[in-house]
Amino acid sequence: MTRDTSGTPAAFATALRAREQLVGYWSVLDSPVSTERVARLGYDYVALDAQHGLIEYAGLLASLTAIDTKGSTAVGLVRVDANDPTPIGKALDAGAAGVIVPLIDNAQDAADAVAAVRYPPLGRRSYGPMRSGLRIGPNPAEAHEQTVVLAMIETAEGLANVAGICATEGLDGVYVGPSDLRIAIGGATSTDPAVADRFEAALVTVREAAAAAGIAAGIHNADGASAARRLAEGYTFATVASDLTHLEQIAGRHLADARPSGDA
Repeated sequence: MTRDTSGTPAAFATALRAREQLVGYWSVLDSPVSTERVARLGYDYVALDAQHGLIEYAGLLASLTAIDTKGSTAVGLVRVDANDPTPIGKALDAGAAGVIVPLIDNAQDAADAVAAVRYPPLGRRSYGPMRSGLRIGPNPAEAHEQTVVLAMIETAEGLANVAGICATEGLDGVYVGPSDLRIAIGGATSTDPAVADRFEAALVTVREAAAAAGIAAGIHNADGASAARRLAEGYTFATVASDLTHLEQIAGRHLADARPSGDA
């Protein structure tokens, strides 16, 4: 059976929970026009970074609207700035099909994230789907089916407790933040090769814990080739990052082509 690539939250949630392979893109720029272009390329999701990105709420709202326009194959996810009901609720009310919640250290943190995404009696999300009700829900039961919550594994505590995190009722998946995780296990930098073996072992631990719990396992990647490698290893969704970095890389390559001798 061919997977539904219509870019609807319901189809995305179904595929993610079924552990189908999904590929997304990461956006840190407050640039709805370019985000709209990316959403039409064939990605399954575009994740907007409200934690480390350059996107305030108005930009978040505009970019989520851009992702949902004609021709888009993607849904919009938001990496919120904290495991707190207020930013989680605002992202969902703006139309996010799901949230990526940072700095999850244990099962209680994961349960708190789930509660912030679900309406009572399953959680504590306040009802006010200002924009999301046009595409998601708006009835609570429908919103629960169509909205996903993903817990970031990026700390030493989160890695140690990953089995309990993955077993949290209502959690749809875990998402590895490789830069923070590499530093957390002893790396001097976010790309320190000295801890490569420990890092790769940690990635195995995360994906195996997710598989045992029957939930999705995702990871952030610098490029498409890296994403393909992680999917082949057993991760079920992978993100390619990011618009700001890729803009700089492409501009640099064009400059190098225009000035091959390096002349000013």
